Amino acid sequence: MEHSGKRRIGRGVRANPAGRFERHGREAVDDGWDLIEDLPPLRTEVTEESARRVITRNTSPDISFDRSINPYRGCEHGCVYCFARPSHAYLGLSPGLDFETKLIARPNAAAVLEAELRRASYACDVIAIGTNTDAYQPIERDRQVMRGVLEVLQRFHHPVTIATKGTLIERDVDILADMAERGLARVGISVTTLQADLSRRMEPRVPAPARRLRTIEALAKAGVPVRVMISPIVPGLTDHELEGIINAARDAGAAAASMIPIRLPREVAALWEDWLAEHYPERVGRVMSKLRDMHGGKPYEAEFGKRMRGEGIWADLLQQRFTRAVRAAGLSEHLPSLRTDLFEVPLAQGDQLALF
Repeated sequence: MEHSGKRRIGRGVRANPAGRFERHGREAVDDGWDLIEDLPPLRTEVTEESARRVITRNTSPDISFDRSINPYRGCEHGCVYCFARPSHAYLGLSPGLDFETKLIARPNAAAVLEAELRRASYACDVIAIGTNTDAYQPIERDRQVMRGVLEVLQRFHHPVTIATKGTLIERDVDILADMAERGLARVGISVTTLQADLSRRMEPRVPAPARRLRTIEALAKAGVPVRVMISPIVPGLTDHELEGIINAARDAGAAAASMIPIRLPREVAALWEDWLAEHYPERVGRVMSKLRDMHGGKPYEAEFGKRMRGEGIWADLLQQRFTRAVRAAGLSEHLPSLRTDLFEVPLAQGDQLALF
């Protein structure tokens, strides 16, 4: 089901296809009445979920962490390319417009996290935040779920790595600077393009690229290790900006850089091609042919070892350019490891102090 431009102001995609687990689809049709009806813009709806656990485990060989936290389901940023869109189907919602307009907050996340960290069986290792949906999306300004999670991690001296496009992270620089000083925190800021117009179309509710560069600067000045994440990079659309983004981030204070080509799992492929045809019709063939070349003739290959990099000539050229640009800019591809040896369970209310 597609929605008109007026309804979609500030939204990333124009379709709201039924999730893959739904038995029935939805389609807008003309009912035959001669009535002009302008429907209001789509509003963001937030419901609350009482989480039973918040630390999610994974065994993926493609990523460097085995646990993560997501304070929210869905993301108001509306990035058309977001690989997390298919996760909304598990909720009986669409990976399309529902993903960016029907959000779920987890207000008890901090309390549940504290209970999990207090378990005698818990073994400390780095927790990653922002790996699925962005913890610093606009609703965090009022909800402050992420702030509560950070306060718990700070009290437990627990290492955390954060990935975000949201400049709201500057609000929490007091906590992050304190943790970073002890080797407990680092941040990745995603910059997909330096073109404000392209960014507004592709990621409509994300702060402008120049504003994200200022966030890198603010964090770096506070002593928080920052890497720029050129993620995703789109062959035929944004890949020519690779060196420029790396240099701009270096000038802003980033210490490292990473890159991941665009990933189009499940429903995202159709949403992406529809967006591309709407905004850059002359580039559809060029972009999609390069993506297929990188993924064995398909828009996306989900196999471990291939999904994050692709393969073939275009993937190799991108990686070579990235490596050369990072070296020329004096950046690293990795930030220093975080400490896990400082983890300590603080006394809970009512606990007795140790005698010695």
